[in-house]
Amino acid sequence: MPEFRNVAIVKKANVYFDGGVTSRTVLFADGSRKTLGIMLPGEYEFGTGDQELMEIFSGELDVLLPGENAWRTVRGGESFKVAGNSKFKLKVKGLTDYCCSFLKG
Repeated sequence: MPEFRNVAIVKKANVYFDGGVTSRTVLFADGSRKTLGIMLPGEYEFGTGDQELMEIFSGELDVLLPGENAWRTVRGGESFKVAGNSKFKLKVKGLTDYCCSFLKG
């Protein structure tokens, strides 16, 4: 789906790693939420509360998921899931446009 309809957007930006990663929160009528953002080249580690689905629209990164020993390359048009209550690492190779969906259950 190329667009979201009937949503609320939180005006305040989420800014991480001195601006290396930024996003905006999108709230849906059913109570679900997503963030839409940009990551600049760099290495980052994130913690999760809920399970997450990371959709990469453009760019390229390597991800090290919890419990895995090998880095996996993810490019525009691909996605990956991250377990809830865990940490994952990213090596962002170029400007990366993404959507993070927070999954319940």
